[in-house]
Amino acid sequence: MKISEKWLREWVSPALSTQELAHQITMAGLEVDAIEPVADMFSGVVVAEILSVEPHPDADKLRVCQVGAGSETVQIVCGAPNARAGLKVPLAQVEAELPGNFKIKRAKLRGVESQGMLCAEQELGLSDSADGLMELASDAPVGIDLRHYLELDDQVIDISVTPNRADCLGIAGIAREVGLLNKLAVTEPAFTKAPETITDTISIEVQAEECCPRYVGRVIKGIDISRPSPQWLQEKLRRCGVRSIDAVVDVTNYLLLELGQPMHAFDHGKLHGAIEVRMAAPDESIELLDGKTLKLRADTLVIADREGPLAMAGIMGGQRSAVSGTTKDIVLEAAFFAPKPLAGRARSYGLHTDSSHRFERGVDFELQVQAMERATQMLLELVGGEAGPIQEVVSKNNLPARPDVVLRAARIEKVLGLSLSADEVERILCGLGLGVTETDGGWCCSVPSWRFDITIEVDLLEELARVYGYNRLPVTHIHAKLEMQARPETDLSIRYLRRHLSARGYREAITYSFVDPQLQRTFDPEQAPVVLSNPISADMAVMRTSLLPGLVSAVLHNTNRQQPSVRLFETGLRFIPDDSGLRQVPTLAMVSTGPRFEESWASPADDSDFFDLKGDIESLLGLTRRSEHFSFGATSRPALHPGQTACITRKGEVVGVVGALHPSVGTELGLNAPLYLCEIDLAVLLEGEIPKYAELSKFPEVRRDLAVVVDKAVSSARLMEDVRAAAGSYITDLRLFDVYTGKGIDPKRKSLALGLTFRDQSRTLGEEDVNVAVGQVIDLLEKNYNAELRN
Repeated sequence: MKISEKWLREWVSPALSTQELAHQITMAGLEVDAIEPVADMFSGVVVAEILSVEPHPDADKLRVCQVGAGSETVQIVCGAPNARAGLKVPLAQVEAELPGNFKIKRAKLRGVESQGMLCAEQELGLSDSADGLMELASDAPVGIDLRHYLELDDQVIDISVTPNRADCLGIAGIAREVGLLNKLAVTEPAFTKAPETITDTISIEVQAEECCPRYVGRVIKGIDISRPSPQWLQEKLRRCGVRSIDAVVDVTNYLLLELGQPMHAFDHGKLHGAIEVRMAAPDESIELLDGKTLKLRADTLVIADREGPLAMAGIMGGQRSAVSGTTKDIVLEAAFFAPKPLAGRARSYGLHTDSSHRFERGVDFELQVQAMERATQMLLELVGGEAGPIQEVVSKNNLPARPDVVLRAARIEKVLGLSLSADEVERILCGLGLGVTETDGGWCCSVPSWRFDITIEVDLLEELARVYGYNRLPVTHIHAKLEMQARPETDLSIRYLRRHLSARGYREAITYSFVDPQLQRTFDPEQAPVVLSNPISADMAVMRTSLLPGLVSAVLHNTNRQQPSVRLFETGLRFIPDDSGLRQVPTLAMVSTGPRFEESWASPADDSDFFDLKGDIESLLGLTRRSEHFSFGATSRPALHPGQTACITRKGEVVGVVGALHPSVGTELGLNAPLYLCEIDLAVLLEGEIPKYAELSKFPEVRRDLAVVVDKAVSSARLMEDVRAAAGSYITDLRLFDVYTGKGIDPKRKSLALGLTFRDQSRTLGEEDVNVAVGQVIDLLEKNYNAELRN
């Protein structure tokens, strides 16, 4: 927000330089982004009046002007289209110096002498455009220095106001801050209530009371819209970055900048029936003041009459009821629109206005009548007319609640580390506009209507620290009694898992919790995600129910930048809607693509596959020392290859999935290499088991290898579980070391080679012991799996 320093000093003027004032404002939490002069440096420019204009004898586009400059009359050759007799304009006299080190000298233009130059705003550094000569007010004193007349020795202070400080989106709010910081009284502009000389009113019907708890209107008749805004008003608007349009619009913009209250004026003659404040009806549209025509949604608050919408409430007025050069009567409005229903509404239509910026953050809900009185007084002075009575429609039940906030004196020293006197605390709180009542051990504070950010005690503590000065707060050490929390030895830490994966060549990624709806449907079409009401962008519109969409996007980002091998993992939350609300599931996800090893003469140049990722997962499961509780089984999942997908189960409960991305999905996403993915509940990886000592056996182990032929549909994991159970208590290790299909094997069957290792802790196993165990295994395989020993 840009403000004029001179305008601010009309309210409160501390004995500080511009830089010191800007630093003070910044240290109070309102960051000053820039300080710029309101005009470039120039000299020798005075207010002049064009006395007569005649055509140039040798140039069609030039004219010869006789210009009065106070004590003398000079001749100026000018080509501006708006040069006319009686016009007050800036005159750069001979020897004047304009911005850009441009000096004015006597000259002859097509043979006619010119004793200076009539200036446009651009030539004086007051504007970026030049539509002709700068037109000054008709009462501007001829001969006076232009810088003095326009008070151009001023600075524009650009302040970045944080979203919680909507009360500072106006000169009044900034002045209140500066006055408090410097212990100075703030002088508000004096004005008197305009007399109500007519009885004309307009019917106001507020249907959406929750969205518009207060609406104030007034009829003003008989205005003269042709009367221009005075120079001082135009200059104040210009310095705040607002273009002057006409007196009515200028006054509403002035009040927005001065008090922070957006206002709007309707042409009374263009209204049909009562003013209605309601939600938009189906298929309604509006042509806005900027010429755009929008189709309105049902969640949009509008100001309307019986013919349809007149304005998008709190955003922008409509063209149908706009004030124009023929306007004689107006309806002036000021309202309080609740921030929450308006939040993001303008942006959803691709709009952002000064009004929406303020209403979304919160406008003082007690300010509307005062703003109406101030605007009426200014309008009657500038464009004349007669004012009717103020009409106010208010729903007190829907106005923001302002519960009192209690501040305990003991909390000040404990939280801020300093001791403030009671007088100083009360001075600061009262200066903020709070009503302060002393209580036992502290103060009870009533919150003013313009502060939406003060609701609890710590808000008051923050205000004390801010006004006292963050840079003045003492540096102290925090003292607290901290007790070490017991941590079971069975619990693993996420850091431990991260370091393990990093050691295996993975990099940690952190992706957004918001994902593209289309990508979400691709990976988890059966789960309806939570849709964001105000997304950052269209491709981040839903909450993720899986971490895989984000990681796949990260893989795509890296492969598009010539990274052939990408291994990423992420720990985060999945957001699953259910009957109880929203379930947040801590999850670990992994992705892998590209060569198995870095390019080297010592390593084979082959790509990683499903079993590489499965091995990495098994190494993670091994950290829990409960590997025997987990198993892998064939399954199918959306977006994954049906022949290369396995579910991860723990004691029969599915806790994760691992698989290859379906080729068609990879092609659609633009991936040129196979991609392998895993997702597993993080909780099962953090439940470990305490290591237990087991004495090493003094006796040798015995190994027997079996090769059996079984149907291709047989699950090797299930078969090995049954083999381990049938082998008896002596078996210490069971490995599947070969799977073969091809020549010599029925095409519908496969060969599995198993290695069985036996050992006893108390004796050397005999041949008979091992043969009995192997015989039991063979009987099981033949009976349950129709297996045949392979010769």
